[in-house]
Amino acid sequence: MTDQTRPLRVAIVGAGPAGIYAADALMKSDASVSVDLFERMPAPFGLIRYGVAPDHPRIKGIVTALHKVLDKPEVRLLGNIDYGTDITIEDMRRFYDAVIFSTGANADRALEIPGIELEGSYGAADFVSWYDGHPDVPREWPLEAEKVAVLGVGNVALDVARVLAKTGDELLPTEIPPNVYAGLKTNRAVEVHVFGRRGPAQAKFTPLELRELDHSPTIEVIVDPEDIDYDAGSEAARRHSKQVDMVANTLQDWAIRDAGDRPHKLFLHFFESPTEIVGADGKVVGLRTERTELDGTGNVRGTGRFRDWDVQAVYRAVGYLSQNIPGLPFDDQAGTVPNEGGRVLIDEDADDADRFMTATYVTGWIKRGPIGLIGHTKGDANETIACLLEDRERFAGAAEPGEQAIVEFLESKQVPYTTWDGWYRLDAHERSLGEPEGRERVKVVERDEMFRASEPHKA
Repeated sequence: MTDQTRPLRVAIVGAGPAGIYAADALMKSDASVSVDLFERMPAPFGLIRYGVAPDHPRIKGIVTALHKVLDKPEVRLLGNIDYGTDITIEDMRRFYDAVIFSTGANADRALEIPGIELEGSYGAADFVSWYDGHPDVPREWPLEAEKVAVLGVGNVALDVARVLAKTGDELLPTEIPPNVYAGLKTNRAVEVHVFGRRGPAQAKFTPLELRELDHSPTIEVIVDPEDIDYDAGSEAARRHSKQVDMVANTLQDWAIRDAGDRPHKLFLHFFESPTEIVGADGKVVGLRTERTELDGTGNVRGTGRFRDWDVQAVYRAVGYLSQNIPGLPFDDQAGTVPNEGGRVLIDEDADDADRFMTATYVTGWIKRGPIGLIGHTKGDANETIACLLEDRERFAGAAEPGEQAIVEFLESKQVPYTTWDGWYRLDAHERSLGEPEGRERVKVVERDEMFRASEPHKA
């Protein structure tokens, strides 16, 4: 049983929004707690830093709220720690009473159509990592295609399409690093086609994200009037969701307006289901789609009519996928850790005492899949923390719960790590890089430079 005379020691693996919201929920509970956030990257904030388009300062403003959590003395950041390599679940049980995994989703969900392996066929997650300056991806990205297809009708698809359609100079005032700006300056794309297999009422865009497409002085957004169609299921969706109705109204307005003369064209296509990426000599030369039609319920069926589109690159933005966590059960199909309310489930047919992995929890996308907005992870965190606190009297308790014990362990393994104080130094360094150009910051890409700026502890 956990020693009630000391703070509850909790490790959270993943210092993105989901993990930080979990730490915040612990802070707001009536429990005395001490929380360590482990992060694979040298810097915190996960999806905010490496998954949100650089021209979204409004969303990046969430960092301000996350900062307040990490500023609390009960919370400690240990960055550049790779779970499964630098530390295992067995190690964590030695130092913590409970462990929460909030590792998110950073891989592309597969799209099983012919030609997906061709040169010029890309996953959106990889492209997002490149333009967001992720240190573990190549520094260059091929941008020779003049006509590009983006598969998917969610916010990630919009981000990818917008970045491809904008000019490098439009994105220069953001935090993009020099290698990304240099790459975007060479971008030859003048047409970007976004494809959705269903209709406007089934699009997963948020209204604000959609309208932002039309704000660029270089991008002409075009919607075919023939793609504006609703059945009974679609109309019901509009009545029951203000957001769905706002998206549909925006698309309708764009469909009936006269086309302008902005130099880059961004087409939003509906009722086009990708069936094949067409190749020649191992490279993408086109995309084949089947026209679909509504079936009355909001779903669609194929019509048997196909069309070939002249494109030289295809980006699939059909969803993110979480990766297996060493030492935990994993549902490969759902891309989640099996759980009930955040408790990691190991045998759903067992008695209550044996159903769940001891003192082990999940929150965020690894818990429920990569759906919803960043703010939705707050509800996940609250549910998970409620379960954790309900279970705490049954915890075996850490063998070495002292806060210094984990530090000594990392140093004994010669694992260099960054800290919250180090983030403040890196933050100041990035802001100093942007200042001469009148930019808020310039993101540092290289791990070595991030370390130098952070002045991490080293064994």
